This record gives sequence, C-alpha cells and structure tokens, in this order.
Amino acid sequence: MADPLENSNKFNSGNLILFIYKWRKPLVLTTIIAVICSVIFSSPYFITPKFKSFVILYPTSSGSISKALLTDRTGQQHDLLDFGQEAQTEHMLQILNSGRIRNNVVEKFNLMEHYKINPSAKYKQTRLQREYERNISFRRTEFMAVKISVLDKEPQIAADIANYIAMLVDSVRNEMRKEIAIPGFQIVEQQYLELKHEIKLKEDSLTMLRTLGVHDYESQSEMLNQQLAIEIARNNNQGIKALEERLEVLSKYGSAYVSLRDQILLDQKQLSILKTRYDEAKVDAEQQLPFKFMVEEAIKAEKKSYPIRWLIVLFSAFSTLLIGIITLLVAENFRTVLKGSEKKDDEHHKTISIPIVSKKERLRNIVKTN
Repeated sequence: MADPLENSNKFNSGNLILFIYKWRKPLVLTTIIAVICSVIFSSPYFITPKFKSFVILYPTSSGSISKALLTDRTGQQHDLLDFGQEAQTEHMLQILNSGRIRNNVVEKFNLMEHYKINPSAKYKQTRLQREYERNISFRRTEFMAVKISVLDKEPQIAADIANYIAMLVDSVRNEMRKEIAIPGFQIVEQQYLELKHEIKLKEDSLTMLRTLGVHDYESQSEMLNQQLAIEIARNNNQGIKALEERLEVLSKYGSAYVSLRDQILLDQKQLSILKTRYDEAKVDAEQQLPFKFMVEEAIKAEKKSYPIRWLIVLFSAFSTLLIGIITLLVAENFRTVLKGSEKKDDEHHKTISIPIVSKKERLRNIVKTN
C-alpha cells in the first residue's frame, strides 16, 4: 500500500506543472485582473507621483578655525582642505536629523500646508514629522560622503529643499559652535584685559619709583657702594652724605622695585600666552567658514521616481499567481483528503454490517446447493 505522504510529495514536485496547466484558465484570469487593477490603482489618479532630487556633500576635517589657520600646526593632523572622516560624517548626519534643520525647512517651505495637514488637527505635529521623514532622508555613502534625498510632488520644490538643507548645515553648525565659542571668548577676553590692567598699574608704580631715583636696584646699589668707598677714602664728607642719601632711598624702595619688576616680567609672559588664546577665541567667535564640500547640487528632476509602476504591476501579478496556486493546492488537497475519508468510512461500514440469516434460510441454502 502506497504511503499517502509519499504520494503527496510526488504530487507537489512532479505534477505541479500539470496541476498549473489544469487550472490555467482561473490562474490566468485572476492574474490579468490583478495586472489591470494594479495599473489602474498605481496611476496618478490614486497615487500622487513624486520627483526625487539629491545633494552629495563631504564634511571638512577642521574642528576649529583658529587651530586650522592661526595655531602652529606642526605635528597636527587637521587640515582645512582635508575631507572629513567617519566621525565628521556622523556629526553631519546628526545635525541633518536635528530639530533645527527640520523646523527651518518646515517654516521656509510651509510644509504644513504643502503636505495638506490640517493646522487644527489634534496630532498635526506627529503627521508633519511622519511626512517629513517619509519624503526627506539622509544617509552616509560608501565613500564617507553624505547624501540628502528629497521626494516631492513638485520637482522644483524637491530640488529647492535639498539645496536649502545643504545650505543650512553651515549656519546651524556655526550657531552651535558660537553657543560655546562666544562665552569662551568672553572669559578669555576678561582675563586678558584684567591682566593687562594689572600690568599697567604695576608699571605706573614702577614709574613712580623711578622718579624717586630707583632705576635699577642691583646695578645702582653696586655702583653707589663702590663710589661711597672712594669718597670715604678721599674723606669727602659732602660726597659721602649725598651717596648715603641715595643709598637710603634704594634701601627704602629697592625691595618694592625688585618685586614689581619681577611681577611685571611674569605677568608679561602670562599676557603673551593669554594674547594668543584671546586671538584664537576671537576668531572662533567672530569668523565663519563652510564646514562642507559640495560635490553635487540638487537639480530639477525630469521624470518621477515614485511610484515605480512596472514594479508594482510585476509584484501584483506574481503575488496573485502565487497566492492562486497555493489556494488551489490547499483546496485540492483538502478535497482529496475529504474523499479519502469518505471512502474509508464506506469500506468500514461494509466490513462491519454482517447480514443476520435464520436457521431455516440456512437449511434451505444447504438443500439448494446439494
């Protein structure tokens, strides 16, 4: 007796073509209907065609204008003209996906009205964000560039949005940098001006000491002591008295002179360092540079990119044909199994139903046979 499972496997593999040929008419009919429906429902009357424009750009590798232009860059790896690496590309993608970019684009092109979203709807912002993400996308290319893609029912608006977003990258990044650069510059500027003022006060004090006769404590003291010894040897009382008066002035203001002079020297060294930081912070706070290299600008698309009608029609025809074959196979197998069960029930009833014969009828049958 053949195994039903084996027969089923033989049917599914060997007789599939014959099965499809058997049911070719309904399969062809449903496929044709699916093709016609897909052609109709993928037309512009049901699906609004959209046009695609895109921009390709590279981020720069420079993290700071001052470091790229002013600082001694011996041994540094950053160059103003180098393309950015993976980290800079990821930073640019984060900026492109930020709310600052989205809000600017929504306001500039009035996307709430352009996407036909009711301003008084309960979830208008959710719908707006969903439409924005559906039509505007950003991705990293295999060459570490960034691609901005925009879909829209109007080809010129799609190109304008893509180019506007590319332009916003610089302005948003500069705004973000200035949020830190300006307060940083103000701190350095305050320290620089305070130290400069302190040096000016000390220099004024040093000038007053010079008017009192203290010009160079060490050399003056040595020279006056030598002259005093000479005058003492000459027994010149008037010269001795004049030298002693000058030495008394030196002894009174000499330590203050030396202290101020040394402090001014140290402060001037610190002021030179602060001046370098001040100049760098000022450049970072006040100047701007583009942070991208534009590889390809968006242009007005000549033909639509969505929907792809031939792909919709092909998918609809294939899926309808496949579903039809599976449905017919299931129905055929179910009917076969049902017939088999009915046949088994009939045979079972035949084996169980034994006719009841009386003794007289059995005797009669025996007599007839004899």
